[in-house]
Amino acid sequence: MKRNRLIILTAILIFATAGVFVFAGKFQIADDRFVSYRMDTKKQDIQLYWKDDKNVNFKSIQDLKMWLEKKKRKLVFAMNGGMYKQDNSPQGLFIENQRTQSPLDTSTGSGNFYLKPNGVFYITTDNIPVICSTENFTDNGKIKYATQSGPMLVIDGQIHPAFKQGSVNLNIRNGVGLLPGNKLIFAMSKKEINFYDFANYFKSIGCKNALYLDGFVSRTYLPEKNWIQTDGNFGVIIGVTADGL
Repeated sequence: MKRNRLIILTAILIFATAGVFVFAGKFQIADDRFVSYRMDTKKQDIQLYWKDDKNVNFKSIQDLKMWLEKKKRKLVFAMNGGMYKQDNSPQGLFIENQRTQSPLDTSTGSGNFYLKPNGVFYITTDNIPVICSTENFTDNGKIKYATQSGPMLVIDGQIHPAFKQGSVNLNIRNGVGLLPGNKLIFAMSKKEINFYDFANYFKSIGCKNALYLDGFVSRTYLPEKNWIQTDGNFGVIIGVTADGL
């Protein structure tokens, strides 16, 4: 009897262990097609930047990096954070330190931004990250940072209905997704990719919601992975910093 119990317990342990590996594999974040950065907004300092304290647009990651260094802050990660107009002002909503610098855009139009549903990526004053469709966004006064873009890549665990497998609409793309446990994943394709495959990456790693940020202009600064792009001519830039240099 004891021997039978031991065999049963061993079998259960083997299946449970196998299940853990299958689960871990299903949500494997590493993918050579992308440069990606996973972060915890509760433990790391993330901000959305547009203008410096002299009201001058940063535009490039290099300009932001140099400005932060003067303030004894080390730039750990940076990426362009949404679409922008010809004057480098944000297209759609931009909130910085609870102040709305550019209003929510609920209109219709042409181009990726208006491929509905589009959406909003924001961080609350409690440092909780949220990605939602524009139609579901509400400013309750407790939003520290927000940027609007489009289209949504993943909505409630489903790929945007307008995306087609095998599409020949290829481009460099970057975006942000919300992982289980309220962790964020930022990703940029290393080579041109279609919308469906880009969205499927976020879905495959467990993101219930993900938002497209931009296309061929996209840049990522991630020195820990030897990915250093500091040029650009952007509107909003997403930056993660650490103390000192």
